[in-house]
Amino acid sequence: MTSPTTGRTSPHPTRRALLGAGAALGASVPLIAARTLPAAAADQGSAHADRSARAALHFLQQVTDAYATKGPRLAQSYDDSRLGDIGFVYDNALTCMALLAAGDRARARAVGDALLLVQDRDPTGDGRLRQAYHVATFAKPGTAPVPGNEYGFTGTAVGDMAWTGLALAQLAHATGHAPYRRGLLRIARWIVDRARSTSGLGGFTFGETAGLEGHKSTEHNIDLYALFRLVARVTGEPSWLEHAEHARAFVRAVWNAEDGFFWTGSDDGATINKAAHQRPLDVQTWSWLSIGEQRHAGCLDWARTTLATTDTPLRTNSSLRGSYAVSGVGFSSGTLSTDVTVRVGGQEWNPKPDDGAVWFEGTAQLALALHRRNAPDDRARARILLEEIRSGQDRLGATQTFHQKRVTGGVVAASSPLDTGFGFDYSQDLHVGATSWYLFAAMRSNPFRF
Repeated sequence: MTSPTTGRTSPHPTRRALLGAGAALGASVPLIAARTLPAAAADQGSAHADRSARAALHFLQQVTDAYATKGPRLAQSYDDSRLGDIGFVYDNALTCMALLAAGDRARARAVGDALLLVQDRDPTGDGRLRQAYHVATFAKPGTAPVPGNEYGFTGTAVGDMAWTGLALAQLAHATGHAPYRRGLLRIARWIVDRARSTSGLGGFTFGETAGLEGHKSTEHNIDLYALFRLVARVTGEPSWLEHAEHARAFVRAVWNAEDGFFWTGSDDGATINKAAHQRPLDVQTWSWLSIGEQRHAGCLDWARTTLATTDTPLRTNSSLRGSYAVSGVGFSSGTLSTDVTVRVGGQEWNPKPDDGAVWFEGTAQLALALHRRNAPDDRARARILLEEIRSGQDRLGATQTFHQKRVTGGVVAASSPLDTGFGFDYSQDLHVGATSWYLFAAMRSNPFRF
């Protein structure tokens, strides 16, 4: 999940710049169109669950329309206080797929068209997208989309490209619109041409982000397994499946069989990064949603137990107040072992973290993965996690704005300042990425699959 630090001048401000260093979306997917009831909410017999899912969808719609209501447009990733009008392509790919899964095809296509636009107008002309763009530039006719240059968001990471490709694949599958297929193929070819590796651990390298070109991310290779399989489906060309298998071989190579989880990746492309504070949640959840190999199913148990956390108002640096407490999971092992006396990444603009903060985006990912695994008690555990997210949706971020407009129904990134263990933080800011993952989980919709 791409996420900025609180600071506005960090040279390496996002997770995607650091992780290596350290039709519809499927027959089982319930839609939330204007008047339909999400099956997940119906199964729970909960009117609150239904209202909550509708509110999350409405939040994504409001943010998508915050700067313009017509034409191609991106969603601002966080509320106004964090990074202003910056929209990360990862967050927008999620928003696009969540809107599409929920039945709002018009807005999904508006975001997808904006992703095609920034791809087409990149000065390299080679099919890449940058990490993030200024959303406001889309509201000005004749103005070229502007990357987040002042924040250093100009690199191109394979993970961001893969998620954009997943969104375009879903749009191509649902609409049959040829430009989505062309944009998807440009992304897939860019990744193969520039990031495929046959040395060290194999797999695919990080991309073209300064200082990280040779790194390899487990998360990215998980993304690519799903992407290339969808490319093969959309194009009818089975040769893409070989690239999917190449990515999966890397993921298998970084499996920790002794402890039952996946390592985060490799700093040099050949040696596994086994840093104690960099054992992340999402490579566990995404591995199940993307690849789903039964022999690795225990990684979800490692995630739900080892990274479990509860944030209360009495914790050091907690942002919670009164009698409200919330449970879920942290971002990584680094979240739970952070030094609460030191600012995240050692940067003066970052907050001091709470080592019990809940990462709502990851909590939603875990809920979805558990539900789809469906081992004994998995669905009960998933329901509990979703209720915890809904409690945060009801209580946190209520006064925050996007483009000076108050929006409702969103999910904040974290319950309190959260040290990821990778040199950046999440905070109690409304986030389209966290809200999209919650909506996926509420609808039981897997963005890695048709």
